[in-house]
Amino acid sequence: MTNATVDVAALAQAVQANCHIADARHAADLTLCIYLLQMREFYRWEQGLPLAAPLRHQDVGAWLDAREALWERVAGAPYAPLPLGGGERIDAFDAAAVNARLLPQGLVYGAGQLASGRPVFFLGELHAATRRDGLDVLIGARELARGLAAPPAALSGSTVLLRRESLLRWLFERYETWGLKQRDGAFRSALGLYGWPGEGDIAPALQRMADEQMETLLLHEIGEHRAGQRLGAEAWSDLRTALAGDARADALLRAVRDHLADCLVTLPTLLERDAAASIHFWFANFEGLRAEIFPALFAAYRAWCGGAGRGLLAAAIADGAAHWQAVGERALALHRERGAERGAECGAEITAWLGSEAVRR
Repeated sequence: MTNATVDVAALAQAVQANCHIADARHAADLTLCIYLLQMREFYRWEQGLPLAAPLRHQDVGAWLDAREALWERVAGAPYAPLPLGGGERIDAFDAAAVNARLLPQGLVYGAGQLASGRPVFFLGELHAATRRDGLDVLIGARELARGLAAPPAALSGSTVLLRRESLLRWLFERYETWGLKQRDGAFRSALGLYGWPGEGDIAPALQRMADEQMETLLLHEIGEHRAGQRLGAEAWSDLRTALAGDARADALLRAVRDHLADCLVTLPTLLERDAAASIHFWFANFEGLRAEIFPALFAAYRAWCGGAGRGLLAAAIADGAAHWQAVGERALALHRERGAERGAECGAEITAWLGSEAVRR
């Protein structure tokens, strides 16, 4: 393996080119609302603007036109290997090999796929590299190349990648959306505990929130790893593949796995630490399908908010850990026992069962 110094500018350009290809192929998968929100955030990042900088519609519109024209030109291009100095080039999806070269030089790289199958690439400055619960944890700071989708946390094998800048930007987008109505609830409670009085500059509170919620993201990824150990990573992947054509079934499977991860690690750890701000933050993002199938957990949270103490919430979390593991195991068993002989019929049966009252908690 070469010890040549990496040309950071050339590498960032290559990673960004792959990001453009991924965006060109998959941006149309988004709903119009999500697309516009992500493009606003991406524009701010690319232009180096502060989080709350006002945007001129004319400038953003011209940028959108240029970006969509670029996507038309590159949509059919292959993902290119990455230049790492000394003539060495590594496959863009081989993040482990790329990081073996980059980490000693203070850089970190990420490559993978979202649940939808959309590729995601990232290059940033390395903030820290450590070990936690048997996992390698890589923490990125300033981002040098990224795509429209910028997940702040990801688990790949035994490596967790955390992206603080992406988290901070996502928090600001979350605040902007909430700020349209500023309803009482978990998000307002979390902001208050981070020192926001309800008006004025939000940036200091969001900075403190980002610093602390990196830990919550890490706890979730540790939980994901433990959930994978309990359910069997390969068997779970086979189940996801078998139901890939059914968006509702796939979303249910992801919700089940998320609940198991958080009931095994995230929530009991936060409750044990009495981390009130992080608990409020977690429940501020407890919505959609995840909330629909686990209403007992939100009821226990409301009781905790009302002064009932930790008991009800702790019991709901422990019950959830047992329940969601059983749900995952039952789905796997259905697939294992009937999938080979019944094919699509088995998938329909699993989907119907996942959406039944038997799964709801």
